[in-house]
Amino acid sequence: MVIASPACRSCHRTDGDIVLDLGEQPSSELFPKIDDPGPDELFPLRMWLCAGCGLAQLADDADVPEEVAGAEPAALTAQRGDAVRELVAAGALPDGGTAAEFPSPHGGTWLDLLAGHGFTAVPREGGEFTGADLVIDGCFGVMHERDQDTALLERTAAVRPGGRLVVQFHSLHAIVAGAQWNALRLGHYAYYSTPAMIGMLGRAGFTVTSARRFPLYGGTIALVAGRTSESPAVDTAAVDAVVAPELAAGMLRPGKVGGLQHSVRRTAGSLREMLVAQRAAGRRVYGYAAASRAVSLLRLADLDAGLLRGVADASPGKQERRMPGTDIPIIPPEELVAAEPDVVLVFVSELVAEAKAALPEIERRGGTWVDAGAGR
Repeated sequence: MVIASPACRSCHRTDGDIVLDLGEQPSSELFPKIDDPGPDELFPLRMWLCAGCGLAQLADDADVPEEVAGAEPAALTAQRGDAVRELVAAGALPDGGTAAEFPSPHGGTWLDLLAGHGFTAVPREGGEFTGADLVIDGCFGVMHERDQDTALLERTAAVRPGGRLVVQFHSLHAIVAGAQWNALRLGHYAYYSTPAMIGMLGRAGFTVTSARRFPLYGGTIALVAGRTSESPAVDTAAVDAVVAPELAAGMLRPGKVGGLQHSVRRTAGSLREMLVAQRAAGRRVYGYAAASRAVSLLRLADLDAGLLRGVADASPGKQERRMPGTDIPIIPPEELVAAEPDVVLVFVSELVAEAKAALPEIERRGGTWVDAGAGR
């Protein structure tokens, strides 16, 4: 079932603009078994920008199945460590105490890293936290919440007096600047610019006290916030360094964010043309990383197993399945090596170096790795 979103998921206003429309797409939450012939159910996939608060969000709700767990990229694990080290070094976090973490379908955790800086994890009781000195949503969890207003209120309510909340997200600015239109996917309900997230936290009674930008995914932002009523000290220079470029780039304006639409046909069309040419030349093309962001790209490029022979993925949960909306099989990495491909398209840019290091045989046998994860 699909219903149009009646109001902003954060501020509840009803005026806004569709800034990206990818048409009807299969769920990127479920990779069908290879012997499931389909057809796969399709859902509208559109991004709506609220005219009130500037939150970019899914325009429609869809009941989609749970996703198959994937393997976490090493680059994401490394970035999490960088974030903890930088925030601790800057004095942006409390000096130890208790820490609570909201989970994410993406997996990952900050708690083990925070333990080395004097924080003790607080368990959830009855699905809720009793309160902690540091509350973390650092693994892109909050974007999976349909009701963004309620989700942030839950997180801020878990912060003890004098405590801090950390929220980390893939920046809308990075998505637009990198033409990463295929970051839009079912199940990801919100796409945050830093100014929009600061406004959301403000409505929840919190003031952003520090900010950091990391290169992961072209731009990942970590914000630290405390209760406005407690007049927390603000690292104005750090916050402005993140906010100013996003405001200058127009991340609250539909005309700027809507530039994503112009890249869709160009990206998908050029990918199909390249694969058709490779097949005509007798070259075998495979993919690597059965990622959610590859789903809409493959569908809009109208690819099948005749053009892309398979997509390798290290996650056992995705193997012996197929890419949604296609007949392209998902295979284990060893099967990719045995196939001796001429070209391997990597659908997540951050995995290129990791894939090359894990599968050196590809290049030794004359194959070429191509980054297909970046927007064009």
